[in-house]
Amino acid sequence: MSAVPAVGILPYQDIAQLIATGAICADGGVSEAQIQPASIDLRLGARAWRVRASFLPGKTATVSSKIEQLKMHQIDLSQPVVLERGCIYIVELMEVLQLPADISGKANPKSSTGRLDIFTRLITDAGNAFEGVAAGYQGRLYLEIVPRTFSVLAQQGTRLNQLRFVREDRSGSPAEVFDATLHDVYADASGVLPAVSNNGVWVSVDLAGADSHGVIGYRAKHHAPLIDLARINHYELQEFWEPLHSNASQNLVLNPDDFYILASRECIRIPAQFAASMVAYDPAVGEFRIHYAGFFDPGFGYSANGQGARAVLEVRSHDVPFMIEHGQDVGRLIYERLLAVPEKIYGADLGSNYQSQGLKLGKQFKTPEKS
Repeated sequence: MSAVPAVGILPYQDIAQLIATGAICADGGVSEAQIQPASIDLRLGARAWRVRASFLPGKTATVSSKIEQLKMHQIDLSQPVVLERGCIYIVELMEVLQLPADISGKANPKSSTGRLDIFTRLITDAGNAFEGVAAGYQGRLYLEIVPRTFSVLAQQGTRLNQLRFVREDRSGSPAEVFDATLHDVYADASGVLPAVSNNGVWVSVDLAGADSHGVIGYRAKHHAPLIDLARINHYELQEFWEPLHSNASQNLVLNPDDFYILASRECIRIPAQFAASMVAYDPAVGEFRIHYAGFFDPGFGYSANGQGARAVLEVRSHDVPFMIEHGQDVGRLIYERLLAVPEKIYGADLGSNYQSQGLKLGKQFKTPEKS
């Protein structure tokens, strides 16, 4: 029997134990439905503020003290409220943490959040970095929200981001390096690809669109209607998105004023005892950001067809137009080991929305019919 790793991401059952012991708590309780294979969904609370600037508290200040300096007005999220495109909001989350001394946290937006171009970042008291929760943290959590393309309707209980928990290594020994050449991790529709690992596994972009009748992606329309985040499979994509088709050169020029949904060339499958995250921005391969949500659950891509699932890429160019080409490397997957195989993994049993995805918009939009 292999030894249980001393460090790594907590699986489903360990997160449930943190809830049972009160290390994760909330008024009214934390529901089992919030627990994912290797993370927990965090919910918006009733209080929010529109602020005039983003911020970090720093090591000696609280989030509430910064809100007092920067707030424009307070918002009651106990009823649905419009969060306007281009505005900055800070929302107090429902969950409160009382973490053990050896447990820290890493946050990221949920997949549907990224696909709507809603920029979110977790903030904690005495925090000097976004998206991180210090080991042993005791206190409230806050979320910065900036809708960048669409104005959205949200309210208390809406889940926009998720939090992983990590048992830290205090011995100083090096962390285990995942062998990315395992054959069931990295493939495209034609078969297994050689994994190129250099501080992560490289992922490239599909601009051929062979699996989607030549549609290679979608570009968000400017001045689109309001999106109610609670409505699932509701909106016609034509009101919000312009389909993009492959061309003879199999390239695409990214306009810095636009937001794009594209897909990876590779199909990805994440083994049950691993999770993966996508490096969102790497200036070594170009001045663009390719993934907002960036977290792949254990079991992602395992389905009846056995071919895996493509990574959906939420893309913005920085400052200048930038041309990308079919098969161009655009990001890296970083794999992390879990402490144990989760009792529940990503897939149909959890009602996962993107298990067998190809090029797929957020769950609020109707799936386009194939011609």
